[in-house]
Amino acid sequence: ADIYERAAAELEQLGCACECLGGGRICHERDAKRIHVYGYSVGFGRANHSVTTEKLKAKYPDYEITWADEGY
Repeated sequence: ADIYERAAAELEQLGCACECLGGGRICHERDAKRIHVYGYSVGFGRANHSVTTEKLKAKYPDYEITWADEGY
């Protein structure tokens, strides 16, 4: 929620609106070049982790990027 509130405030200053479609967690192992997306947000529910993973793969093509709905 903290990240969403901060991002929403910055976007509003630019005249944009946004909506949170869900949440979760990201485990980033920089040295191993691995990212794992998982879990959910108590307040916003679960994000579509497959979409998040595809966005991360585009930004970090040399990483192993996985996701799961389990975990918190």
